[in-house]
This record gives sequence, C-alpha cells and structure tokens, in this order.
Amino acid sequence: MADVKKFIEEVKGMTVLELNELVKALEEEFGVSAAAPVAVAAAPAAGGAAPAAAPAEEKTEFNIVLKDAGEKKIDVIKVVRAFSGLGLVEAKQAVEKGGVLKENVAKEEAEKIVADLKAAGATAVLE
Repeated sequence: MADVKKFIEEVKGMTVLELNELVKALEEEFGVSAAAPVAVAAAPAAGGAAPAAAPAEEKTEFNIVLKDAGEKKIDVIKVVRAFSGLGLVEAKQAVEKGGVLKENVAKEEAEKIVADLKAAGATAVLE
C-alpha cells in the first residue's frame, strides 16, 4: 500500500502535460483507451413511426480556443497560467501553439476566461 500512496503523491505533483503523457503511455502499454464510451441509439422498430426530433439542447460546456496571442503575449501567458494551473513553460508553449486551451468548461467560466484573454490582447473564442 505504501507504493500506491507514493504513486498518488507523484501524480499530484505532475503538470497537465506530464499527466497527458502518462495517460497516453498507459493506453499504449495496455492497449486500452481512456475515452468515455459512446452510447448508440436504438433504431426504431420496423413499421413503426420514427420518433419526433428531440428539441436541441442548449450547450452547457464549451472549449476555449486561442486563435491568436496578439502583441502582448506575456499578458496572455499570465491569463493562461491563472485559469489552467500550467507552469510558465507549459503556458508559453500552449499560447505559442494556439488551439484549444481548455475543454468542457461551464458557460459562465468559459465566457469569463475568453473575456480575460481578450482583455490581455488575444483573440479567443468559445466552441
């Protein structure tokens, strides 16, 4: 049991990028996937009427996408560090790379983060 507790403590000290690498290595080593399974909808019975289309649900979780860091990259890195918990090097790499900075964020939090990024001079959107 001491080894398990030691491992948990090591995981707590890892950065997000290190955790991502660990998950990928475990997936490759054991031939598994950490992706959530997707439920398949059952087809309607033969001869039965197709069910009415369900009303579109309002999206509650968003991805924060950085399109451009702008001219004040240091300010943008500070904002990314504040909401992501990344270290300086990881935040800098994320800003330089662009793309999705954070996934599955609640609407209110996502709007605040995008507003903070825009205030720092970046071009960011919700998807």
